[in-house]
Amino acid sequence: MTKLLILLTLPEGVRNQYRERLQARFPELAVNLVDHHSKVGPYIADTDALLTFAPMLSTKVLEAATRLRWVQALGTGVDNLTDQAVLRKDVVVTNIRGIHGPPVSEAAIATMLALARDLPRAVRAQDERQWRRFPAQLLHNKTVGIFGVGVIAEALAPKCKAFGMHVIGVSSAPRTVAGFDRMHGRDELLRVAGEFDFFVLLTPLTEKTRNSIDAKVFAAMKPTSFLINLARGGVVDETALVDALKSGHIGGAALDVFNQEPLPADHPFWSMQNVIMTTHQGGFCDVYIDYALPTVETNMRCFLAGDIGGMINVVPH
Repeated sequence: MTKLLILLTLPEGVRNQYRERLQARFPELAVNLVDHHSKVGPYIADTDALLTFAPMLSTKVLEAATRLRWVQALGTGVDNLTDQAVLRKDVVVTNIRGIHGPPVSEAAIATMLALARDLPRAVRAQDERQWRRFPAQLLHNKTVGIFGVGVIAEALAPKCKAFGMHVIGVSSAPRTVAGFDRMHGRDELLRVAGEFDFFVLLTPLTEKTRNSIDAKVFAAMKPTSFLINLARGGVVDETALVDALKSGHIGGAALDVFNQEPLPADHPFWSMQNVIMTTHQGGFCDVYIDYALPTVETNMRCFLAGDIGGMINVVPH
């Protein structure tokens, strides 16, 4: 019997949905479920297929998975998976692509509005039972820079235009995309960063993008501008970001991803009043499983039939 291990550090009800729906669709599977990589011990040695988000993995999981033949990543990013030396070349890796436009673009709009209207300040006043009024900034006529132009950026740009914003893309492959007023190459970032009122990061984490948003970029930005990171923590030099936020080189940040997750309790971000933090929730939404399962089910049918060549969203490694 083929054994599937589901490793998901998500609320119990969400985890169970994946197990129940896959078990019902593929009764020939033996499905095990754990909520943390430290709990894979009883199952991992006999696991044929692993369903998880790459950031939830550890090296020890891949080392112990001696029978593993396929990893289905539930997100687009496969950093912390394909870049691990212990991952055998014969293990097929597939991901979920093309579904993140709606949830992550809405997360970007939500955080831009929250920063512009300083909603944390209002919540703090509510907690203190203090009646405080302050002017909100508008998105209208502001400029948003989007770093990384893929499916999410293509969904975000028209939403920004609906708010009356100017939209500038920064991409490794500049091209004409609906909703963008201009497009620039990554080598032009320092030249155009000073135009941004909001700077949204959506790029994958690669060796070229790691720590690419650094002190030079923050120095080039407006002191009133906001950084929004919905990409990966490793794209940003976090030490430089802390310095920029403390010194006033930028006005604030909304951060959904971090170099270390969960973020350590002693990290400066927790206590910074010009930072909005969310817990890697950009794409996490009420219908994510409905978006993701068609890809998972297609690949599972192929895997069980031995049709590896028919699997979709295969990631070379």
